[in-house]
Amino acid sequence: MKLLRYLGQYKKFTLIGPVFKLIEAIFELIVPIVTARMIDRGVRTGDIGYVWTMGGILILLGVVGLCSALICQKCGSIASQGFGTNLRNAMYCHINKFSHKEIDKFGTPSLITRMTSDINQLQFAVAMLVRLVIRAPFLAIGAIIMAMMIDLRLAIVFVVATPLIGLVLYLVMSRSVPHFKQIQKKLDRISHLSRESLSGVRVVRAFSNQEQEEQRFVAASEDQTKTAIQVGKLSALLNPLTYTIMNLAVVAIVWFGGFRVESGGMTQGEVIAFVNYMSQTLLALIVVANLVITFTKAFASANRVQEVLDTKTSVSEENQEAITIPNDSHAPKISFEGVCFSYTGKSVSEQEQDALKKLSVEIESGETVGIIGGTGAGKSTLVQLIPRFYDATQGVVKVDGVDVREYSFDQLRAQIGMVPQEAVLFSGTIRSNLLWGQEDATEEQLNRALRIAQAQSFVSQLPDGLDAPVHQGGKNFSGGQRQRLTIARALVGQPKILILDDSSSALDFATDAALRRAIRQETKDMTVIIVSQRAGSIKQADKIIVLDNGAVAGIGTHTELLNECEVYREICLSQMSEEEVNRV
Repeated sequence: MKLLRYLGQYKKFTLIGPVFKLIEAIFELIVPIVTARMIDRGVRTGDIGYVWTMGGILILLGVVGLCSALICQKCGSIASQGFGTNLRNAMYCHINKFSHKEIDKFGTPSLITRMTSDINQLQFAVAMLVRLVIRAPFLAIGAIIMAMMIDLRLAIVFVVATPLIGLVLYLVMSRSVPHFKQIQKKLDRISHLSRESLSGVRVVRAFSNQEQEEQRFVAASEDQTKTAIQVGKLSALLNPLTYTIMNLAVVAIVWFGGFRVESGGMTQGEVIAFVNYMSQTLLALIVVANLVITFTKAFASANRVQEVLDTKTSVSEENQEAITIPNDSHAPKISFEGVCFSYTGKSVSEQEQDALKKLSVEIESGETVGIIGGTGAGKSTLVQLIPRFYDATQGVVKVDGVDVREYSFDQLRAQIGMVPQEAVLFSGTIRSNLLWGQEDATEEQLNRALRIAQAQSFVSQLPDGLDAPVHQGGKNFSGGQRQRLTIARALVGQPKILILDDSSSALDFATDAALRRAIRQETKDMTVIIVSQRAGSIKQADKIIVLDNGAVAGIGTHTELLNECEVYREICLSQMSEEEVNRV
């Protein structure tokens, strides 16, 4: 019911459609009466004129019913497609407001399934709501009433047969409906495995692991198939059982109707009308059963969609207007004040469960700061707090002396050029990817960014240069080329803060050194934060922050940390010789 608000301007179609479907159902109930009169007054007496007249009425009823059905079908299509479009757009916009925490919670494959399969199921339910929800029950009840009007005694067959058909429908549905919810969850699993295997196909082949991946997929697919077969077996009982009851009811109508005709209580045409009404009742009840299954599926899908829409982002934009930044020359560019962070989003009493623990650091404007530490030390988590991809569980993160939560997202992130660990490019051209950094960037700005990122050499060799195509994910470039292009994209906007989150891991040492030298020489007023596993990549930094298990193990220059921080010294010696370590 909550999701029906997305019908919006299409609500009128959900009202008009059923009205015309009701008109069609009324005419359909009239057809057996006309047929009965054609048989009794025309065929039996040989009145050909009357037969032609009744035949014309039947054609007229059919044409009007067809027109009504077509109008209803169009209304149903417009309403269902409009509803699906509105809901899909709203869901996509809502997902884009999620922080990394909510994306991690649902998982990308599940969100994709909910936006496609689940919304398609809801679209189908809306179409059925318009087309059949009024028609099917009206036809079933109307056929029984019309039969009673013809002959109340013979209508006892309806009174017996209809509950039996309803009982069969209930027994089949009550056992099959719970499986539909399981099917949607298992489709999520298949989507997850498909995305994981296909996106990591190079790794799978590198380890010759195709057979194991196929087995995983086949196991998930067979699990879903078994559930679907169980539902299919139950549903397969529906038609044989219901048609058996209906055919027995038809036999009863013909049998007892024959006695009624012989006694003069009924005519042959009325018996035929009874048989037609019996068929209409059965078909209407089967449609009702299918509607129940459709709406049960839709109910499961609606819960999954509504779960996403009801989820509030943990990183809310409290202020959407640009704020005035105080001109405080003493305020550091970035400061972390007693920052704790837990991925659970709660303050954890056992400090070892926190990704960051009571961390206090200041970074001055124009500084180049290196962040290093072991795997899982909290390096990436730390820098992701600056643009508010996550919010600190405790403590405050400030930029220019202002709490980052006071900025609007646009104002805060416009100051920051973020280059994540995974180099992601979008399908299009090199130019269209670089313009993400600044939409109105000039050719000179693009070339400058490429030059600093050490990407101009290979871009200039491409036949189309900046207009060279980029395939999905940048798969037509090497890992190092993708990293350099993502660095160039961040530099195009000339941010005040540049964050390189282990974004040169695929570069050779010479290119890495040239990149750091170019950044240092051409971005003197820019605050640069380099997260790296390589000690050599941050040796020249103005300040190095060493993290160990989410806590600060040391802060200082390379020389200072070698003498004062055992963790840093161990990292350096594990990567370089004693002579290289001591060479600044």
